[in-house]
Amino acid sequence: MRSFEPRPGFVVQAFRFALDPSAEGERQLRSHCGAARAAYNWAVSWVEASWWQRRAEASYGIAEEDLTPWRLWSLPALRKVFNVVKKTDPRFADWWQENSKEAYSSGLSNAAAAFDNYARSPRGNRRGKPAGLPRHKSKHKARLSCRFTTGAIRVEPDRRHVTLPRIGTVRTHESTRKLQRRIANGTARILSATVRHERGRWFVSFQVEIQRARRAPARPDVAVGVDLGVKCLAVLADSLGDVRRIPNPGHYEQEIQTLKRLARRVSRRQGPDRRTGQKPSKGWLDTNAELSRVHHRVANLRMDALHKLTTTITAEYGTVVIEDLNVAGMLRNRRLARRIADAGFGEIRRQITYKTEWNGGTVVVADRWFPSSKTCSGCGAVKAKLPLHVRTFHCDACGLVIDRDENAARNLAALAATRITGTGVAGDQGVKAPKPRGADRKTRTTRPGRKAGPGRAGGATLPHQRQKEAGDRHQDTTAQLALW
Repeated sequence: MRSFEPRPGFVVQAFRFALDPSAEGERQLRSHCGAARAAYNWAVSWVEASWWQRRAEASYGIAEEDLTPWRLWSLPALRKVFNVVKKTDPRFADWWQENSKEAYSSGLSNAAAAFDNYARSPRGNRRGKPAGLPRHKSKHKARLSCRFTTGAIRVEPDRRHVTLPRIGTVRTHESTRKLQRRIANGTARILSATVRHERGRWFVSFQVEIQRARRAPARPDVAVGVDLGVKCLAVLADSLGDVRRIPNPGHYEQEIQTLKRLARRVSRRQGPDRRTGQKPSKGWLDTNAELSRVHHRVANLRMDALHKLTTTITAEYGTVVIEDLNVAGMLRNRRLARRIADAGFGEIRRQITYKTEWNGGTVVVADRWFPSSKTCSGCGAVKAKLPLHVRTFHCDACGLVIDRDENAARNLAALAATRITGTGVAGDQGVKAPKPRGADRKTRTTRPGRKAGPGRAGGATLPHQRQKEAGDRHQDTTAQLALW
């Protein structure tokens, strides 16, 4: 299915507001989120049932053409079957009419995406960790979430209420002025709404097609290199030679003692136990809520600091050079994992990418193996080794002595000109930096592709299912409106 493309001059942006629902409103929100989870679990069971049936039949020696047909997992196909099953299946027949159809569509859409990720992962068409077989969501552990794409979705003119399909009008904890005034002016259009329950509070996120005036950076001809770190969150070195250091606020580190104290207090209270049916005590509920509030506050402070940093960078510089950091690999370092996660390296890159596009700038992503720290920003010589504990760069060729992070930021800034001229990495743009022994690239072993074996759902013929799925999804796309 083709992804949504905003109109020229428009971008897709999210607006998130906290909710203050009434008791009845919270009951309906939980009911819709539970309906989405139930639809997701049904889709997983329905698709996988044919896989295990085919595996059992194949063990009996039945020919391939006589096996049970594959069940499609595309969203239109799941919708078509679920609309019939929900009226007769005892798991849904008594209560499915209490919720909006969008709740069930949200769960089916998530199931279709999960199966797509599972099919694409072994072929290398999906970035990130290998995606396993979709699993059922637990009623007690799954995060409450539901997405609405059609129906009455609007922000009320009083700027204190929002309206959602079937749920009705819900009061917001904060003013919706920043979105409602754009809708009133005709410069914004709501595409969808997602409700989530996080840390004891309900939130609604509106996906909006909004018109943004094209802005120009304050210094469009200046490039800046952004070197991220733990001690200094970012070292900024521009092409004019100016260097700035952004200290790491370390919000989590500041509250870690409070979090430890509250976590110990929670562990001493009488908590819930599903095995024995034990209910949590009033002290456990109050202390756990206090712990959640501290976690929520830390997350909000971190997000606010990152937004201010990335907005400042993208509004000032026309070209921003960032590194392609292997954050998942860096988090395996148990001594630095907590501080790296608190810094939010991946979120900084994500925000810089889309904010630079909004402001009319350019993002240059340095290769993951680009030796920004090992290269001399004065002459371009590259060191074979530079341990992490060495915080000062000493060049053996020209004698330059400079801070390690500042040296890396200067090399990243020089990389912007390199992408245009195609020569050099720093210093003299006409000289290519040597690589003494290729120390920048570590030896990587090729991981063999995962093949469907006899112990895997669907048996050895699962790749044929993926090929058939692609064709069937293409055919189902044209009939999507008719099926729904």
